[in-house]
Amino acid sequence: MFHRKNKQDARFTIAHREAWIGVGIAVFNFIWWYAFAYGLGSKPLSHYHYIWGFPAWFFYSCIVGFIVVTGLVIVIVTVIFKDIPLGDTKEREEE
Repeated sequence: MFHRKNKQDARFTIAHREAWIGVGIAVFNFIWWYAFAYGLGSKPLSHYHYIWGFPAWFFYSCIVGFIVVTGLVIVIVTVIFKDIPLGDTKEREEE
């Protein structure tokens, strides 16, 4: 869409890939939350199960979901994301 026909800076390619990974994590987080919150939370109150005093739907959607997504973000940032310089390439070549 906004790609130039000439050689594109590799940093933009990396940034676009990492941005799409971030969007994927956000979508995964929403699907996790929605599935547990509305999947387990749509039952009558008499059928609720409780974990540590929380309804199971809340425990799995909010507490476990937060832990899973936080762990996923930590792993992805340390393993997949790359540390790239943000300065101008001409400045780096002069140094």
